[in-house]
Amino acid sequence: MDTKTKLISAAELLFDRHGFTATGMDKLTQAAGMSSRTLYKHAGSKTALINDVLTERHRRFQQCIEVDSVDALFCALEEWVRVEGSRGCLFLRAYGETGGDTPEIADALRAHKAALYEKIQEIVSLETSGRHPELAEQLLVLFEGATATAVYRGANAITSARIAASALIQQARE
Repeated sequence: MDTKTKLISAAELLFDRHGFTATGMDKLTQAAGMSSRTLYKHAGSKTALINDVLTERHRRFQQCIEVDSVDALFCALEEWVRVEGSRGCLFLRAYGETGGDTPEIADALRAHKAALYEKIQEIVSLETSGRHPELAEQLLVLFEGATATAVYRGANAITSARIAASALIQQARE
């Protein structure tokens, strides 16, 4: 694993577990096993590192949801939570901790959520043989709500959302 990848991986674990503000550069250097000079050489700044972490998280998440049905989409979320944990959306947490005032983080959030919505629209189109923006919006709300609710209710929240999403798809087919 190269130095930058090692740094991003260590930073993601710390940011996800402890938050962005509470994770200082000293914790990052210790977790990545590198000097502060090496960290700054590869990260540039904390904001740049946060952006790199979000970019990598987005790449992995998009890979995870590369599915073609609503049922598979929610199953993918269940698997994501099983592997990654259920602490809520890292993008929303980054945006919230920075007050929405950091353009790179705001852009990362918008791009991530736009890609998720596009994926849901694609799945809706495949499953219903048509474009249904209102249904896609409803499924997005169920998906996002399940992500947030899993923090305190566990994976059962995602299962409930999956059942509701399947019912909405079935209703759209009729």
